[in-house]
Amino acid sequence: MSAGRASAPQDSSRARAERLEALSVAPRGGFSRDEVEPVLARHADHPSVALVLNRRTEYFTDDDRDGLIAYRERPGYVFQFGGVFAPSGARDRLLRQFVAHAHARGRGVCAVQLRDSDVDLFHRNGFRLNQFGCSYTLSIDRFELNGSRFKTLRRKVHAAERAGLEVVELGRESPRTPEARAELDAITRVWLRGKGRHAKLIEFLVGEVEAVDRESTRCFVGRLNERAVGFITYTPSYGRYEGYMCDLTRRLPESPPGTIEAINLAAIRRFTSEGVRFLNFGLTPFVGVQDRLGSHSPVLSRLMVFLARHGSVIYPAQAQVDFKMKWFPDVVEPEFIAYERRFRMGCLWQLMRLTNSI
Repeated sequence: MSAGRASAPQDSSRARAERLEALSVAPRGGFSRDEVEPVLARHADHPSVALVLNRRTEYFTDDDRDGLIAYRERPGYVFQFGGVFAPSGARDRLLRQFVAHAHARGRGVCAVQLRDSDVDLFHRNGFRLNQFGCSYTLSIDRFELNGSRFKTLRRKVHAAERAGLEVVELGRESPRTPEARAELDAITRVWLRGKGRHAKLIEFLVGEVEAVDRESTRCFVGRLNERAVGFITYTPSYGRYEGYMCDLTRRLPESPPGTIEAINLAAIRRFTSEGVRFLNFGLTPFVGVQDRLGSHSPVLSRLMVFLARHGSVIYPAQAQVDFKMKWFPDVVEPEFIAYERRFRMGCLWQLMRLTNSI
């Protein structure tokens, strides 16, 4: 008992020191977008990591500047995207600094889209974790559109081709011009109106059309009679599944059936010719949720399952999975959400507000 009492002041002093240290670290303005990408290329192991480059995302770093945490703020919470993108020996320290900084400002920390390699790090630092959904990856270096399982997909692609659809890549067959960008914006506006009167663009957990302005983003456009009728953006992925992530998929209502499938197939063929091994389809939240971790919240698990079945108004999870499964991805992995102490409904509410889901 005496040992336990003696350790408390030490823990308290260490916590106070970490809070003071965290307050001395500038969390915003420390990186430009151009500086962030090299850090991610060195240290990220995440198929969706390019979402870190979204416009309103902020970055927490330390004096070494060879690592970062990406986040956004909401009332009462700081939402971290992915894990700690830093050298392995620096990840615990940077996470502790980040948590202390958030606490000093009266906010709790919630991290989303954590990978299996992040689980031990967050457990060590006092977080509980639940599965948040699944991510999907296709090994395109051995992808063939043969066999009966691809019969429907082949039919859709052929229908688009017979309708006269031509697929071009911006910056290759078609120049990156203000006019080309305006076409993408116009498609996005029409696509969004088709989602309903009050529909809003999802943020934080998906990419942005503005990503096409970055050199590292690839954009393939479907054109019909010299008019853009659909597009897909692809952003870099790093780590075990280095390659590209299929990010935004948008098309006009009058585009021929199979437009998106034809665009994606054209991109796969080009990436394969360049030696790219993996095409990632990113996270679909709520789906495939299991009680994989002993520290999970059963309430949150049940809520995730409910949203997968009945939450299409919040997020079209099933439609997303249906598109991804057309390509028969060979890797399906869990991604996690981490929170401090215990799950609170207010945290999920603020995350949904942050992402524009509600």
